[in-house]
Amino acid sequence: MRVFDGHTLLDPGTVVIDGSLIGTTAGTGSARHVDGHGGVLISGLIDAHVHLSDVSTLHSFAAHGITTALDMGTWPASLVASLRGRPGLTDIRSSTVGATSPDSAHAQRMGRPSGGLVSGPDDAKDFVAQRLAEGADYIKIIIDLPGFDQPTVDALVLAAHQQGMRTITHAASAEAVRMAQEAGADILTHAPLDHVLTESEVARAVSDGRVIVPTLAMMEGTVEAVSRPGAPGPSYEAARESVAALHRAGVPVLAGTDANAATGVPASPPFGKSLHHELELLVDARLSTVEAMRAATEMTAQHFGLNDRGVIAPGKRADLLLVSGDPVSDIRATQNIERVWCAGVEYER
Repeated sequence: MRVFDGHTLLDPGTVVIDGSLIGTTAGTGSARHVDGHGGVLISGLIDAHVHLSDVSTLHSFAAHGITTALDMGTWPASLVASLRGRPGLTDIRSSTVGATSPDSAHAQRMGRPSGGLVSGPDDAKDFVAQRLAEGADYIKIIIDLPGFDQPTVDALVLAAHQQGMRTITHAASAEAVRMAQEAGADILTHAPLDHVLTESEVARAVSDGRVIVPTLAMMEGTVEAVSRPGAPGPSYEAARESVAALHRAGVPVLAGTDANAATGVPASPPFGKSLHHELELLVDARLSTVEAMRAATEMTAQHFGLNDRGVIAPGKRADLLLVSGDPVSDIRATQNIERVWCAGVEYER
């Protein structure tokens, strides 16, 4: 068995699972030995943009090797709490409900609880305080135009940063990206479907240390759902080429799908399976296979402060995925799942 440790594909070797962590010394006696049969062991995958439904969601993720999922909008908070810390299943983090303008398409089409509606800058501090009280791990801000004005986005980002919280901004148009960057948001999610980001927009992202989770699977699905032959509409190429430009300039690109089972949305990437398609789309956007795998492991762990996972190394969480084939040569090999471990517990597929 070869090991992709988060950086490179190593020579055949042994990985020790010691409880919930990766150990340093192979056990003896009653220790159980697992033969990798020439496969490749990689760190459990992280989907950096999902929307949870119920415990079946966690099973779908685990079955596809996603051992951590970062939720970007689920409510009520009691549902999120009920899905945390399930032994042997995918580990989650969550924003709980995201901030939305009452005038936005998100609010009008999909609905939002009253606590998720932010009418102006004066509501920002209360919104962030409510999310902190619910146990949110970061703050999601939905820049869905028409909707928020710049002062409201600025106030939300500032209020979050004053509380030490990361901000993740929904930005699926160039104007939304501009507003997120002007406000100093930490992470962009989605990619513009109207035009390719300009050199100055890319340079701003680089200079500010911004990160993007482009959810190309969602962007692709949205274009397929709403495009009409011969009519102008959203462009998947704009999203893909924006990602390529950001990556080329050195902006960290993370793997996320926007997997959901919601109503009123243009596309619903399937839980678990869609992350493997996202990796293919990232390679198509000119990330290398190694970069794509790191986008779904070490890089996401790093930029979301999950320092206990994302690489295969002693002392890290034993979140592991054994696949047949070589994903460094062909990223589609991540789909050839043989076995999965969530914090040292094997998931029975």
